Amino acid sequence: MRLGLIGLGRIGAYHAENLARMETVESLVVTDALTAVTAQVAQRFGFETADSPEALLRSGIDGVLIAAATEAHPSLIVAAVEAGIPVFCEKPVAREASESARVLAAVAGSGVPVQIGYPRRYDPAFAVARAAVAAGELGWLHTVRSTTLDPSPPPHGYVAGSGGIFRDCSVHDFDAVRWVTGQEVVEVFATGSNQGDPYFAEVGDVDTASAILTMSGGTIAVVSNSRYNARGYDVRLEVHGSKDSIAVGLEDRLPLRSVEPGVTFPAGVPYDFFMDRLGPAFRAELVAFTEVVAGIRPSPCTIADAVEVGLIAEACTLSRREHRPVTIEEVRV
Repeated sequence: MRLGLIGLGRIGAYHAENLARMETVESLVVTDALTAVTAQVAQRFGFETADSPEALLRSGIDGVLIAAATEAHPSLIVAAVEAGIPVFCEKPVAREASESARVLAAVAGSGVPVQIGYPRRYDPAFAVARAAVAAGELGWLHTVRSTTLDPSPPPHGYVAGSGGIFRDCSVHDFDAVRWVTGQEVVEVFATGSNQGDPYFAEVGDVDTASAILTMSGGTIAVVSNSRYNARGYDVRLEVHGSKDSIAVGLEDRLPLRSVEPGVTFPAGVPYDFFMDRLGPAFRAELVAFTEVVAGIRPSPCTIADAVEVGLIAEACTLSRREHRPVTIEEVRV
Protein backbone atom coordinates (compact mmCIF):
# COMPACT_ATOMS: atom_id res chain seq x y z
CA MET A 1 0.00 0.00 0.00
CA ARG A 2 0.95 3.66 -0.36
CA LEU A 3 1.00 5.70 2.85
CA GLY A 4 1.65 9.29 3.81
CA LEU A 5 3.43 10.59 6.92
CA ILE A 6 2.96 14.16 8.18
CA GLY A 7 5.52 15.31 10.74
CA LEU A 8 9.09 14.06 11.01
CA GLY A 9 10.13 15.01 14.52
CA ARG A 10 11.30 12.43 17.04
CA ILE A 11 8.28 10.13 16.87
CA GLY A 12 7.59 10.83 13.18
CA ALA A 13 11.14 9.92 12.20
CA TYR A 14 10.85 6.76 14.31
CA HIS A 15 7.65 5.81 12.50
CA ALA A 16 9.36 6.49 9.17
CA GLU A 17 12.16 4.08 10.06
CA ASN A 18 9.70 1.35 11.03
CA LEU A 19 7.51 1.91 7.97
CA ALA A 20 10.56 1.61 5.71
CA ARG A 21 11.02 -1.96 6.95
CA MET A 22 7.42 -3.09 6.42
CA GLU A 23 6.81 -5.23 3.35
CA THR A 24 3.17 -4.14 3.11
CA VAL A 25 4.23 -0.50 2.62
CA GLU A 26 5.26 -0.22 -1.03
CA SER A 27 5.75 3.56 -1.00
CA LEU A 28 5.69 6.38 1.52
CA VAL A 29 5.18 10.10 0.96
CA VAL A 30 6.53 12.36 3.71
CA THR A 31 6.29 16.01 4.66
CA ASP A 32 7.37 18.20 7.57
CA ALA A 33 7.05 21.88 8.41
CA LEU A 34 10.84 22.06 8.01
CA THR A 35 11.71 21.36 4.36
CA ALA A 36 15.28 20.40 5.25
CA VAL A 37 13.99 17.69 7.58
CA THR A 38 11.65 16.40 4.86
CA ALA A 39 14.55 16.19 2.40
CA GLN A 40 16.85 14.52 4.93
CA VAL A 41 14.40 11.75 5.87
CA ALA A 42 13.33 11.20 2.26
CA GLN A 43 16.93 10.87 1.10
CA ARG A 44 17.80 8.46 3.90
CA PHE A 45 15.00 6.03 3.11
CA GLY A 46 14.20 6.78 -0.54
CA PHE A 47 10.75 8.20 0.22
CA GLU A 48 8.75 10.57 -1.94
CA THR A 49 8.12 14.08 -0.62
CA ALA A 50 5.24 16.54 -0.61
CA ASP A 51 5.64 20.26 0.01
CA SER A 52 2.60 20.48 2.28
CA PRO A 53 0.06 18.28 4.10
CA GLU A 54 -2.53 19.32 1.53
CA ALA A 55 -0.32 18.11 -1.31
CA LEU A 56 0.37 14.87 0.55
CA LEU A 57 -3.36 14.18 0.93
CA ARG A 58 -3.71 14.62 -2.86
CA SER A 59 -0.86 12.25 -3.68
CA GLY A 60 -2.91 9.09 -4.08
CA ILE A 61 -2.20 7.60 -0.66
CA ASP A 62 -4.22 4.78 0.89
CA GLY A 63 -3.72 5.98 4.48
CA VAL A 64 -2.02 8.77 6.39
CA LEU A 65 -0.07 8.94 9.65
CA ILE A 66 -0.11 12.22 11.55
CA ALA A 67 2.87 12.93 13.81
CA ALA A 68 2.82 16.70 13.46
CA ALA A 69 2.56 19.21 16.31
CA THR A 70 -0.50 18.77 18.52
CA GLU A 71 -2.05 22.04 17.33
CA ALA A 72 -2.27 20.61 13.80
CA HIS A 73 -3.95 17.33 14.75
CA PRO A 74 -7.62 18.43 14.62
CA SER A 75 -7.51 20.06 11.19
CA LEU A 76 -5.37 17.29 9.68
CA ILE A 77 -7.65 14.53 11.00
CA VAL A 78 -10.74 16.26 9.61
CA ALA A 79 -9.07 17.02 6.26
CA ALA A 80 -7.95 13.40 5.82
CA VAL A 81 -11.36 11.99 6.77
CA GLU A 82 -13.10 14.41 4.38
CA ALA A 83 -10.76 13.08 1.67
CA GLY A 84 -11.80 9.52 2.55
CA ILE A 85 -8.31 8.57 3.76
CA PRO A 86 -7.91 6.30 6.84
CA VAL A 87 -5.96 8.07 9.59
CA PHE A 88 -3.43 7.16 12.24
CA CYS A 89 -2.80 10.11 14.58
CA GLU A 90 -0.44 10.35 17.50
CA LYS A 91 -2.03 11.31 20.79
CA PRO A 92 -3.63 13.62 21.68
CA VAL A 93 -6.45 14.30 19.24
CA ALA A 94 -6.32 17.94 20.37
CA ARG A 95 -4.88 20.07 23.16
CA GLU A 96 -8.18 20.29 25.04
CA ALA A 97 -10.77 17.56 25.61
CA SER A 98 -13.51 19.88 24.34
CA GLU A 99 -11.74 20.27 21.00
CA SER A 100 -11.22 16.50 20.77
CA ALA A 101 -14.96 16.09 21.24
CA ARG A 102 -15.56 18.51 18.36
CA VAL A 103 -13.24 16.47 16.13
CA LEU A 104 -15.15 13.33 17.08
CA ALA A 105 -18.43 15.01 16.15
CA ALA A 106 -16.97 16.26 12.86
CA VAL A 107 -15.92 12.80 11.65
CA ALA A 108 -18.78 10.78 13.14
CA GLY A 109 -20.70 8.82 10.56
CA SER A 110 -18.02 9.27 7.89
CA GLY A 111 -17.17 5.58 7.72
CA VAL A 112 -13.48 6.51 7.53
CA PRO A 113 -11.47 4.80 10.30
CA VAL A 114 -9.26 6.84 12.63
CA GLN A 115 -6.70 5.17 14.92
CA ILE A 116 -5.10 7.09 17.80
CA GLY A 117 -1.60 6.18 18.98
CA TYR A 118 -1.55 4.51 22.38
CA PRO A 119 1.15 1.84 21.94
CA ARG A 120 0.69 -0.05 25.22
CA ARG A 121 -2.38 -1.67 23.68
CA TYR A 122 0.04 -3.58 21.40
CA ASP A 123 2.50 -4.67 24.07
CA PRO A 124 2.13 -8.47 24.53
CA ALA A 125 2.05 -8.35 28.33
CA PHE A 126 -0.60 -5.62 28.43
CA ALA A 127 -2.69 -7.72 26.01
CA VAL A 128 -2.31 -10.80 28.23
CA ALA A 129 -3.37 -8.76 31.27
CA ARG A 130 -6.47 -7.54 29.46
CA ALA A 131 -7.37 -11.07 28.37
CA ALA A 132 -6.92 -12.38 31.93
CA VAL A 133 -9.27 -9.73 33.29
CA ALA A 134 -11.84 -10.37 30.57
CA ALA A 135 -11.72 -14.13 31.24
CA GLY A 136 -12.39 -13.57 34.94
CA GLU A 137 -9.10 -15.16 36.00
CA LEU A 138 -8.51 -12.45 38.61
CA GLY A 139 -12.05 -12.33 40.00
CA TRP A 140 -13.33 -8.85 40.80
CA LEU A 141 -10.65 -6.19 40.68
CA HIS A 142 -9.93 -4.18 43.79
CA THR A 143 -6.67 -2.36 42.91
CA VAL A 144 -4.76 -1.37 39.78
CA ARG A 145 -1.40 0.40 39.84
CA SER A 146 -0.05 1.98 36.67
CA THR A 147 3.37 3.58 36.45
CA THR A 148 5.26 5.72 33.94
CA LEU A 149 8.57 7.09 35.20
CA ASP A 150 10.86 8.91 32.77
CA PRO A 151 14.63 8.78 33.36
CA SER A 152 15.04 12.51 32.68
CA PRO A 153 12.85 15.49 31.85
CA PRO A 154 12.04 16.56 28.29
CA PRO A 155 13.37 19.87 26.92
CA HIS A 156 11.93 23.11 28.28
CA GLY A 157 10.26 23.93 24.98
CA TYR A 158 8.47 20.59 24.98
CA VAL A 159 7.28 21.04 28.57
CA ALA A 160 5.88 24.49 27.82
CA GLY A 161 3.71 23.16 25.01
CA SER A 162 2.84 19.76 26.47
CA GLY A 163 -0.29 20.75 28.35
CA GLY A 164 1.11 19.36 31.59
CA ILE A 165 2.14 15.97 32.90
CA PHE A 166 -1.40 14.53 33.03
CA ARG A 167 -2.11 15.41 29.37
CA ASP A 168 1.34 14.45 28.11
CA CYS A 169 2.51 11.48 30.20
CA SER A 170 -0.27 10.13 32.44
CA VAL A 171 -2.63 9.67 29.48
CA HIS A 172 -0.77 6.47 28.59
CA ASP A 173 -1.57 5.10 32.05
CA PHE A 174 -5.17 6.29 31.83
CA ASP A 175 -5.65 4.52 28.50
CA ALA A 176 -3.99 1.33 29.77
CA VAL A 177 -6.18 1.28 32.89
CA ARG A 178 -9.38 1.72 30.85
CA TRP A 179 -8.34 -0.82 28.23
CA VAL A 180 -7.13 -3.54 30.58
CA THR A 181 -9.95 -3.29 33.13
CA GLY A 182 -12.79 -2.64 30.70
CA GLN A 183 -14.06 -0.01 33.14
CA GLU A 184 -14.55 3.74 32.86
CA VAL A 185 -13.12 6.31 35.25
CA VAL A 186 -15.87 8.13 37.14
CA GLU A 187 -13.88 10.31 39.60
CA VAL A 188 -10.28 11.40 40.17
CA PHE A 189 -8.18 12.95 42.90
CA ALA A 190 -4.75 14.15 41.76
CA THR A 191 -1.70 15.79 43.26
CA GLY A 192 1.82 16.73 42.21
CA SER A 193 5.09 18.26 43.32
CA ASN A 194 8.29 19.86 42.04
CA GLN A 195 11.73 19.03 43.39
CA GLY A 196 13.74 19.25 40.18
CA ASP A 197 14.04 21.93 37.52
CA PRO A 198 12.12 25.05 38.63
CA TYR A 199 10.99 25.48 35.04
CA PHE A 200 8.13 23.04 35.59
CA ALA A 201 6.61 25.30 38.24
CA GLU A 202 7.23 28.37 36.08
CA VAL A 203 4.93 26.96 33.38
CA GLY A 204 2.36 25.69 35.88
CA ASP A 205 3.38 22.03 35.63
CA VAL A 206 4.82 19.44 38.03
CA ASP A 207 7.67 16.97 37.61
CA THR A 208 6.03 14.26 39.73
CA ALA A 209 2.34 13.40 39.92
CA SER A 210 -0.08 10.82 41.26
CA ALA A 211 -3.77 10.27 40.68
CA ILE A 212 -6.34 8.05 42.35
CA LEU A 213 -9.01 6.94 39.88
CA THR A 214 -12.34 5.52 40.98
CA MET A 215 -13.56 3.13 38.29
CA SER A 216 -17.12 2.35 37.23
CA GLY A 217 -16.89 -1.21 38.58
CA GLY A 218 -15.60 -0.14 41.99
CA THR A 219 -11.91 -0.73 41.28
CA ILE A 220 -9.42 1.82 42.62
CA ALA A 221 -6.57 2.67 40.24
CA VAL A 222 -3.41 4.49 41.33
CA VAL A 223 -1.35 6.22 38.63
CA SER A 224 2.22 7.38 39.35
CA ASN A 225 4.40 9.52 37.08
CA SER A 226 7.72 11.33 37.32
CA ARG A 227 10.24 13.03 35.06
CA TYR A 228 13.17 12.06 37.34
CA ASN A 229 13.62 8.29 37.54
CA ALA A 230 17.39 8.06 37.24
CA ARG A 231 17.53 4.28 37.18
CA GLY A 232 15.65 4.08 33.87
CA TYR A 233 12.38 4.19 31.97
CA ASP A 234 9.79 2.40 34.11
CA VAL A 235 6.47 1.28 32.62
CA ARG A 236 4.51 -1.17 34.78
CA LEU A 237 0.97 -2.24 35.51
CA GLU A 238 -0.26 -4.26 38.48
CA VAL A 239 -3.77 -5.72 38.52
CA HIS A 240 -5.02 -7.16 41.80
CA GLY A 241 -8.23 -9.15 42.09
CA SER A 242 -10.18 -11.31 44.50
CA LYS A 243 -8.71 -14.48 42.92
CA ASP A 244 -5.27 -13.54 41.61
CA SER A 245 -2.79 -10.71 40.96
CA ILE A 246 -0.69 -10.09 37.85
CA ALA A 247 1.97 -7.62 36.73
CA VAL A 248 3.17 -6.14 33.45
CA GLY A 249 6.82 -5.09 33.32
CA LEU A 250 8.04 -7.38 36.08
CA GLU A 251 11.09 -8.64 34.18
CA ASP A 252 14.86 -8.49 34.19
CA ARG A 253 15.14 -5.03 32.62
CA LEU A 254 12.84 -3.43 35.19
CA PRO A 255 14.66 -0.27 36.42
CA LEU A 256 14.42 -1.13 40.10
CA ARG A 257 17.06 -2.35 42.56
CA SER A 258 16.11 -4.90 45.20
CA VAL A 259 17.67 -4.54 48.63
CA GLU A 260 16.44 -7.94 49.83
CA PRO A 261 19.40 -10.08 50.98
CA GLY A 262 20.47 -12.60 48.32
CA VAL A 263 18.01 -11.34 45.68
CA THR A 264 19.55 -10.58 42.28
CA PHE A 265 16.31 -9.84 40.38
CA PRO A 266 16.07 -7.80 38.27
CA ALA A 267 19.45 -8.63 36.77
CA GLY A 268 19.30 -7.04 33.31
CA VAL A 269 20.31 -3.63 31.98
CA PRO A 270 17.43 -1.24 32.79
CA TYR A 271 15.41 0.32 29.99
CA ASP A 272 16.51 3.90 29.40
CA PHE A 273 14.03 5.23 26.81
CA PHE A 274 10.42 4.69 25.75
CA MET A 275 11.48 3.45 22.30
CA ASP A 276 13.72 0.93 24.06
CA ARG A 277 10.96 -0.33 26.36
CA LEU A 278 8.08 -0.23 23.85
CA GLY A 279 9.80 -0.68 20.48
CA PRO A 280 7.94 -3.89 19.52
CA ALA A 281 4.64 -2.30 20.57
CA PHE A 282 5.25 0.71 18.33
CA ARG A 283 5.93 -1.60 15.39
CA ALA A 284 2.83 -3.71 16.14
CA GLU A 285 0.79 -0.51 16.30
CA LEU A 286 1.81 0.34 12.74
CA VAL A 287 1.04 -3.19 11.55
CA ALA A 288 -2.41 -2.75 13.07
CA PHE A 289 -2.85 0.48 11.11
CA THR A 290 -1.97 -1.20 7.82
CA GLU A 291 -4.68 -3.75 8.62
CA VAL A 292 -7.12 -0.91 9.29
CA VAL A 293 -6.20 0.65 5.93
CA ALA A 294 -6.66 -2.72 4.21
CA GLY A 295 -10.10 -3.09 5.78
CA ILE A 296 -9.08 -6.22 7.69
CA ARG A 297 -9.91 -4.81 11.13
CA PRO A 298 -11.64 -1.82 12.73
CA SER A 299 -9.63 0.86 14.49
CA PRO A 300 -8.18 -0.65 17.68
CA CYS A 301 -8.08 2.76 19.41
CA THR A 302 -10.74 5.22 18.29
CA ILE A 303 -11.18 8.96 18.71
CA ALA A 304 -13.92 8.14 21.22
CA ASP A 305 -11.34 6.24 23.30
CA ALA A 306 -8.97 9.20 23.12
CA VAL A 307 -11.72 11.63 24.13
CA GLU A 308 -12.36 9.63 27.31
CA VAL A 309 -8.65 9.59 28.12
CA GLY A 310 -8.49 13.33 27.52
CA LEU A 311 -11.34 13.89 29.95
CA ILE A 312 -9.47 11.95 32.65
CA ALA A 313 -6.41 14.14 32.07
CA GLU A 314 -8.60 17.25 32.19
CA ALA A 315 -10.18 16.13 35.46
CA CYS A 316 -6.76 15.38 37.00
CA THR A 317 -5.40 18.77 35.94
CA LEU A 318 -8.37 20.49 37.59
CA SER A 319 -8.14 18.28 40.68
CA ARG A 320 -4.46 19.09 41.23
CA ARG A 321 -5.05 22.79 40.71
CA GLU A 322 -8.03 23.01 43.07
CA HIS A 323 -7.02 20.27 45.55
CA ARG A 324 -10.30 18.36 45.35
CA PRO A 325 -11.96 15.29 43.82
CA VAL A 326 -13.36 15.87 40.31
CA THR A 327 -15.87 13.68 38.51
CA ILE A 328 -15.50 13.00 34.80
CA GLU A 329 -19.01 14.35 34.21
CA GLU A 330 -17.90 17.71 35.62
CA VAL A 331 -15.41 18.18 32.79
CA ARG A 332 -17.42 16.49 30.05
CA VAL A 333 -18.59 18.99 27.44
